[in-house]
Amino acid sequence: MKLIAANGLTEMASARHRKGAGRTADSKREAIAELMLEVAQCFFRIRAVGQKTGFITSWGGGAFGFMRSLALFGPLTVPQIAQMRPTSRQRMQRLADELAAEGLVEFVNNPKHRRSRLARLTPRGDARYRELDARFLTTASTMGVDVGEADIRKTIEIVRQLSDEVKERWRGCRSV
Repeated sequence: MKLIAANGLTEMASARHRKGAGRTADSKREAIAELMLEVAQCFFRIRAVGQKTGFITSWGGGAFGFMRSLALFGPLTVPQIAQMRPTSRQRMQRLADELAAEGLVEFVNNPKHRRSRLARLTPRGDARYRELDARFLTTASTMGVDVGEADIRKTIEIVRQLSDEVKERWRGCRSV
């Protein structure tokens, strides 16, 4: 249901784009709104493909992202991983438990905190992460062939900046 609703919003962005094709945005405000909706549409398409390919669990958990965090930063607590994302600790715990049941993640004692154990990749999990990462990079190498690297890097910078601003506003909303 959420996917349908979100796709409905992002389809409106595409419709606006088609309707106004060839004209510049009326304002910076409209341009930012359209960018945000296009990014959302892209996200939901990536998520649908990710669910089909195993990057994302059927209920929406980001197995690849979770394992990537552990591969990049080493063992982390579930609350630490949740803080890296706009999601709850409970949702990350569910994903951690699912990955542990598959033998991809294990929990080890945390020398800094008795009750909050560390999650880390198992050798099988590390191999699975490397396999998914290679598949991800292969897919990425086939996309955006008509777009220059400089444009891609500038887009990354812009999307990161907007994402950081949204994150700050999200933090403010959480305390309400």
